[in-house]
Amino acid sequence: MKIIMLGAPGAGKGTQAKKLAEKYAIPHISTGDIFRANIKNGTALGMKAKSYMAQGQLVPDDVTIGMLLNRISEADCANGYVLDGFPRTIPQADSLTSALLERGGQIDYAVNVDVPDERIVARMAGRRACPECSTIYHIEFNPPQQEGLCDACKQSLVLRDDDKPDTVGKRLKVYHNQTQPLIEYYRNENILVTVDGTKNMNEVFADITKVLEA
Repeated sequence: MKIIMLGAPGAGKGTQAKKLAEKYAIPHISTGDIFRANIKNGTALGMKAKSYMAQGQLVPDDVTIGMLLNRISEADCANGYVLDGFPRTIPQADSLTSALLERGGQIDYAVNVDVPDERIVARMAGRRACPECSTIYHIEFNPPQQEGLCDACKQSLVLRDDDKPDTVGKRLKVYHNQTQPLIEYYRNENILVTVDGTKNMNEVFADITKVLEA
């Protein structure tokens, strides 16, 4: 089963991607992980990506697609995978579709975790991170045992810049301009699954699996 996760930043698609990967025993593949692995291993594509990143430039699509195709060619992807964070744009989706077709494959489902912007801003503002171990908490949905302190290392939790309302608003604007058109793209491919991401995390997961197993 080959799945793409869609949804705005903070919609919870990463959490659902991990749960799906675990349930179906397939890898959860994020572009961040692919970049880090290629750079760490010193691959040709990894070095190319690093050179762009060092200059503060976006890594070109052909480099990203190259690393992704190498990753999904590995043995653990034989039964499928969950892509999280790619594609982000229509050109990337086109490139991925073409590359998979050349290999005789295709994406089975594009899962869109739908959450209104105002809910996302409120949700992100409640997130707190441990500066020591990077564990993420939420003051309402996943609070630490002791208010304001990490359960593991007892460091004071912080609201990351990425989670502040102004920053979240900017990230949502980029999402609507660049990534939201993918919803229509995959609807036209007849593989779109949209679920209500405002529900409880386990209810969202149940809604997704109900469609995938129908």
